[in-house]
Amino acid sequence: MSEHASRRSLLKQAAALGAALAFGQSCASTPAGPRTERRDLYPQGVASGDPAPESVILWTRRAPEEGASSHRLMVEVASDEAFSRIVARGDVEVSAATDWTCRFLAAGLRPAREYWYRFVDEAGNTSRVGRTLTAPTANDDRPVQFAFVSCQDPTNSALNAYRRMIYEDVRRPREEQLSFVLHLGDFIYEMIRYPEDTPDGMDRGRRLRDGFRYPTGKKIRRFNYPTDLADYRAAYKNFLADPDLQDARARWPFVPVWDNHEFSWQGYQSAEVAFNEVHAKQTLKVAASQAWYEYQPARVTKPGAGDPFEAPAVTDAPLTDRDARGVYQEPNNLIAIRALQIQRAFRFGKNIDMILTDNRSFQSAPIDGANLPGLDFGFMPETANDILEAGREYPGGAPATIRIGETEVPNPQINEPPQAYLGVEQMAWFKARLRAAQAPWKIWGHSFGTMTWRSDPQNLPDEFAAMWPSTEYGDYNRSYVVEHTEIFGMVRDEGITGLATVCGDKHSFWAGYLSETLPPRAFEPVGVEFITGSISQTGGAEVQALTFPRDNPLAPFYVHDRPDRSTLCALNTTLLHGVRAALALRDTGDLAAARAASNPDNAPHLKFTDMGGYGYSTVRATPDLLESEFVCIPTPFERSETDDGGPLRYRVVHRVPRWAPGERPQMQQEVLEGDPGTSI
Repeated sequence: MSEHASRRSLLKQAAALGAALAFGQSCASTPAGPRTERRDLYPQGVASGDPAPESVILWTRRAPEEGASSHRLMVEVASDEAFSRIVARGDVEVSAATDWTCRFLAAGLRPAREYWYRFVDEAGNTSRVGRTLTAPTANDDRPVQFAFVSCQDPTNSALNAYRRMIYEDVRRPREEQLSFVLHLGDFIYEMIRYPEDTPDGMDRGRRLRDGFRYPTGKKIRRFNYPTDLADYRAAYKNFLADPDLQDARARWPFVPVWDNHEFSWQGYQSAEVAFNEVHAKQTLKVAASQAWYEYQPARVTKPGAGDPFEAPAVTDAPLTDRDARGVYQEPNNLIAIRALQIQRAFRFGKNIDMILTDNRSFQSAPIDGANLPGLDFGFMPETANDILEAGREYPGGAPATIRIGETEVPNPQINEPPQAYLGVEQMAWFKARLRAAQAPWKIWGHSFGTMTWRSDPQNLPDEFAAMWPSTEYGDYNRSYVVEHTEIFGMVRDEGITGLATVCGDKHSFWAGYLSETLPPRAFEPVGVEFITGSISQTGGAEVQALTFPRDNPLAPFYVHDRPDRSTLCALNTTLLHGVRAALALRDTGDLAAARAASNPDNAPHLKFTDMGGYGYSTVRATPDLLESEFVCIPTPFERSETDDGGPLRYRVVHRVPRWAPGERPQMQQEVLEGDPGTSI
């Protein structure tokens, strides 16, 4: 193919991604005069994303000068940090239409290479220099290393985890460095508190930063919520002003998906939910998608050609007419949830096939449990949980009533579709991509995880017996059983090996196995799962240590207070080992004694659980071995003063040798540094 034909093809590819093209030496006019680095003119830094063997997306935002209607930006891509060997240039006009952001497809690059890039305006003012990497080719069998992260909030904490990640990466040999960062969502938090919203500007022990205000916004109780595109844009601008996040995006290409806070914490599809009030907000869903697109360097499908997001016209209409998986067929809802399609898949070398799904845009409405009785222990009996989750698709037919403890109640889900989050079309796409994946490791980038969290309150001693009038296990979190049964059943029946989900959202570290069911039903692992702790957002153990009433009879199952006034997360023990282990911890204060009281059938699928973990995780994939390392830091109340981001709490690695069809995956655990406490 000639260079002219190649450029024409790349221009079409770039336009489809909403990007300008940077290719070769003749794509752009070069600003005359001297260059001056002016980071203040690029206040959200620079970024790259979604690397391919021959291209990568580049991003920046050039803040407007007073009275300017546009700025002309050029990007330069070089094979050396001094920019003596420039390999690609491109230029584009930025304006208020994209909130002064731009995206380039830097093409014509070489696989598995390190590149540097910078942006230059018409006056010669440059951004900081960014570093990026291209992907290896599909036949390159060198080990692949990447990090996965989620849940960052600089309005109430510090992003020290990124400093630690950078500090460690720059000290590794080039062949052992990270190739990209998979961001699994909650890049922003849409519901925030201003310092004046709480006494002394503190929120459960955390200092609220006075970073920004929504231009419009609305207040519900003590939280502030976005109401339009300008509000979402303001959130991204504020979060991206954080220096550690900027440094991370300038060092590695990011591969982003969203979770729930990029639109609405408790929302689903185009419904905004706040404190149990549900409102159809198709216009707000489109606005949230547009802001995400404008601030994330990703190869995603949006409406219209060219850089600006051409927001489709929608109205806020009641959500009606659900399909088989609970997706509302109301036309405005369908337009809104399809306005930006972030699900995608790519090969990264010979060892990884990556599949990324959108787990929120097609999510069904939650179960209405208003008329369901609760048990004092707080969990849900497993059979009742599965009946509610499966709705009208419960195997053998949905029963008319459900037993919860000693109470029989009407089944509110008897005529409802099952709880689901992928939707019919995306489920078919996901299964097809999983079947087609040829790499030894099939990595499912999953924003919130699939593993069941449960305990065994049927084993409570007499002093607690009234809290659990049931002979079953109790589910703390077991969701979307129909979709997970469909996927894991396909993996088992078709002999697919090497499935590993990497997840975020939970503000906690988890490692374990993928299985449709647990004892006393069949336990048949078909893959492995790793969940990363939050970069900085508050975790459950932190909140429970501060707020759980110590005179509550359930306290031993959540918090253990030590004589030195420190606390251990007893919930880890309750979920990993069962209620008797948690009570042994209460009675002895000895972790070994607690583990000795473990119920082996409670959580055979779990190897590690830390409800109080902050930090990040990494993956290393070779043809025969998958490793995931949890790097946990102390609670990030304030920004560390040291280059390493501060001390570590622990470093734990889980290794999974490649398994053959018909075999079960086997996970090995090693504590490399620190003390994970109740997490094992």
